[in-house]
Amino acid sequence: MFIAANVVIAVIALLHLWFLILEMFLWTRPSGRRAFGLTAEFAEQSKALAANQGLYNGFLAAGLVWGLCLGGAGFDVKVFFLACVLIAGIFGGLTASRKILWIQALPAAIGLVLVHLA
Repeated sequence: MFIAANVVIAVIALLHLWFLILEMFLWTRPSGRRAFGLTAEFAEQSKALAANQGLYNGFLAAGLVWGLCLGGAGFDVKVFFLACVLIAGIFGGLTASRKILWIQALPAAIGLVLVHLA
């Protein structure tokens, strides 16, 4: 279970690194606008907010990687950052797009279960 938990955590960290890239660097580009369903005008007007959000996603990824680097001693760090991802995913799913529940919240919930079973 320890390996499965760490694999899920690594995937979640990579997802959040990808979110950082999308929100900080690709937000106004066609690929970023397509990923979020944005018009060019809205993307341009909201790029500072998106970059801020991307930075937070980067911190979530960094925290998860930190937990992985600590090995067995990283239990509390993993739980904390997975809980942050879960809460952010639930909030985003309720306020922005239901898709966020499946892309962000569900993997975090699975990760939390696996970490506690490991």
